[in-house]
Amino acid sequence: MPENEYFMKGILDSNERVVAEIYSSFFPKVLGFVLNNKGQIADAEDIFQKVLMQISIRIRCRELQTINSTFEAYLFTACKNLWRRELNLRKRVTNRNIKEQVSEETDMAYALLEQERWELFKEKLEQLSDNCRQVLALFLSKVSYGEIVEKLSYASETVARQRVFKCKAKLIKIIKSDERFKNLIP
Repeated sequence: MPENEYFMKGILDSNERVVAEIYSSFFPKVLGFVLNNKGQIADAEDIFQKVLMQISIRIRCRELQTINSTFEAYLFTACKNLWRRELNLRKRVTNRNIKEQVSEETDMAYALLEQERWELFKEKLEQLSDNCRQVLALFLSKVSYGEIVEKLSYASETVARQRVFKCKAKLIKIIKSDERFKNLIP
């Protein structure tokens, strides 16, 4: 049985041995990420557990059948996204000095929705040309237009801006044309 199916079936069946294997194999990487990004061990444990619950829910309710990467990459990306979301929430609470009471179920639903949006974005990004993916990767990494001109040998910053605009428009169009898009709007 392929590794992805093995782990997904183990989660679906609540197989303690498989879940323990998931923890021992993949938790250290998540722990390192959380500790390196303003977190504690307890935060990493919470994030990891929430993501396993998300995956379980998706397997049962949303019929998550396939993962387009390795299980480890999928799990780690979901943990990274959830931890970044948590940091942003903490930042907002700190900045406003207001504590929001969000139920665990609501928080889980939002996290699941964000993960599904991320997956749709990544899937549609892969449908773009190599050049568009490069341009958008640089743009999303906040690389200046001047650097984009240098790296991709464009004639000017105006050309780079136009290319970014066209690639973003194309990505938005193919995302919005996917029938899953309507279900991912809050």
